[in-house]
Amino acid sequence: MYHGWDDPNIPAENTINYYKSVVAAMHNGHKKDFNIVAPGPRGNTDDFFRLFMVPGMGHCRGGPGTDQFDALFVLEHWVEQGIAPEKIIASHVEDGTVTITRPLCPYPLEATYVGHGSTNDAANFECELKGLNRADEASDFEHGLQGRNNARRRLN
Repeated sequence: MYHGWDDPNIPAENTINYYKSVVAAMHNGHKKDFNIVAPGPRGNTDDFFRLFMVPGMGHCRGGPGTDQFDALFVLEHWVEQGIAPEKIIASHVEDGTVTITRPLCPYPLEATYVGHGSTNDAANFECELKGLNRADEASDFEHGLQGRNNARRRLN
């Protein structure tokens, strides 16, 4: 599933709430903490359902964001070959020319610039949790978002 953050017809938050309700329903009302490191409700739901939020895209297409991508190909690849999308490379096209590419990340991950290379090239972005950085990740900390706290504890 995908949704544009700039959709003027359907608020993006409604789609996020729908995604969260599916996660909760599939796991007996478990309150989702969106922990990408530890197994749990979102990890199990990700086997069959992912949400990709598209920055700058309007209602299904258009807008200043990267609104050009082949969602059908990604879905076919997942269903027919069993390879779930870790990201979708999307483009913004002006006058027939690709001007920007970015990865679309499965919610709640976001495309984060790695700090070098062109900001118009998807290759220079990684999908990360907001607030998570590579130094924390390399130190083997677990990151779970719980309310406003970004709880961290050592992995066993």
